[in-house]
Amino acid sequence: MSGAAGDMVAALAALPEAERRWVIGSLPTAATRELAERWQGGWARAGQVAPDGDWRIWLIRAGRGFGKTRAGAEWVSAVARDPAARIALVGATAAEVRRVMIDGPSGLRAVAKTQQVPSYRISHGELRWPSGALARVYSADAPDQLRGPEHSAAWCDELAKWRRGDAAWDNLMMGMRRGPAPRVVVTTTPQPTALMKRLLRTRGLIETRGATRDNPYLPARFVAQVEEAYGGTALGRQELDGELIEDLGGALWTRGGIEACRAEPPSALVRTVVGIDPPAGGDGIPGDACGIVAVGRDDAGIGYVLEDASLVARTPEEWARAAAECAARHRADRVVAEANQGGAMVRSVLLAADVTLPVVLVHASRGKVARAEPVATLYERGRVKHGGRFPALEDELCGLVAGGGYHGPGRSPDRADALVWALSELMLGRRAQAGVRGL
Repeated sequence: MSGAAGDMVAALAALPEAERRWVIGSLPTAATRELAERWQGGWARAGQVAPDGDWRIWLIRAGRGFGKTRAGAEWVSAVARDPAARIALVGATAAEVRRVMIDGPSGLRAVAKTQQVPSYRISHGELRWPSGALARVYSADAPDQLRGPEHSAAWCDELAKWRRGDAAWDNLMMGMRRGPAPRVVVTTTPQPTALMKRLLRTRGLIETRGATRDNPYLPARFVAQVEEAYGGTALGRQELDGELIEDLGGALWTRGGIEACRAEPPSALVRTVVGIDPPAGGDGIPGDACGIVAVGRDDAGIGYVLEDASLVARTPEEWARAAAECAARHRADRVVAEANQGGAMVRSVLLAADVTLPVVLVHASRGKVARAEPVATLYERGRVKHGGRFPALEDELCGLVAGGGYHGPGRSPDRADALVWALSELMLGRRAQAGVRGL
C-alpha cells in the first residue's frame, strides 16, 4: 500500500496545481482519506522524515514553505501513539503554538489520522490524543512555565523568534528526563541569535537543511516570484534558503549595507576594469580559487560591481581565459592582476589567453584587510553600487574584519581581493603609486 500511495503522490506532484486539486476531488472519500493520511512512504520528502539512529535533538533548519511545520506535527503525532508520551509544545508565544502548531493547516489536528484527532482544552493548555498521550502548550516568553515539568518529547517551533530563548531552552532541556530516550525536534527558519548559534554547536545534533524551492507542492508562480524578488539577497538566503546570515563585529562590510547599495548600472559607463586575484600555486597547477570581478564607473563617479566571474580549482590557462572573456563581455579597458603569487606566471598566462587590452600587475605590500579599508570607505560614502546579487563575493566582503583579518568562507577572500584591486584602480588611482607597473 505504501508503495502505491507513494507512486500516486509522485504522479500528483507532477501535475499542475489546478489539475491536481481536480484529481484529488474526484477520488472516493475512503481513497482521499487514505491518500491524505499517507505520510512516510507518501507525501513526506527525505528531509521531513526523522533520521535513524540514536539522536537527542533534530534541527530542521530550512526556508519558509519547506514543510517544517508538517514535519514537526507528523513526528509528534507518531510519538503520541505511545500512551505514556508527555510532550512539550514550545513556540515564541502560546498564541503561536495554538495558531501554527495545533490549529494551523499543517498543525497537529490537521495532520492527525481519522479516529486519532487530539482534543484541545484551551483553558488548560493541553492536547490529549485518544491513545492517552498528552501535550502541553508553553510560551518561550514565559520560561518559568518549563521549570519543573518532565517530558519525553518536545517540539520547538521558530526558535529564532524566541525573545527569552536561552532561559526557555535551558528549562526545557533540564526537564527532558522522562522515559528511556527523550527527544527534541526544532523547526525554524534561522536568524543569527545567540541561542541559534549555541544550538548549532551542540554535540550530537542532527540537522536537516532545506530551501523553499525544495517543496514541489508549492505553487510554481509563488516560488518564481520570491526567487526573483529575494534570491541571492541576505534576506532571501535566510528566509528562502535557510542559511544563517550574520554580521561579524568590526566587519568592513555589513549585510544591511550591501543590500542598501544595490542599483541597476547605467547602460553607458565611462570606464570598466576587471580585477584578478590569481590562486596560489605554480605554473600549470590548479589553485584553490581565482577571483575575477568586473567593475565599472559612470560619468557621475559612481562605481558599479558588474560581475563575479571567479573560478574554483582551475588551471592558469582556464582562469586566464575566463578573465579574458569577462573583460570582453564588459568591454573593459584594463585588467588589474595581483602578481605576488608569481608575476611571470600571471604575465604569461594572460598573454597566452589573448588579453590584448592593457594589463596592470599590482604587488601587495599590505595585508588584505588594510587594502580593503579604503574601498569599504567608498561604499560607506555611497560611491559604489552592486549591479546584481553576488552571494559568494558578498560573503567574503562581510568576512573582512578591521584589525582582525579574514573570518569568512574559505581560506582566503579571493573574490573580495579581486574587487578591491579593480575598484582601487577604477576609483582610487592606484596606478600612480609605487609598486604598480603595466605589462
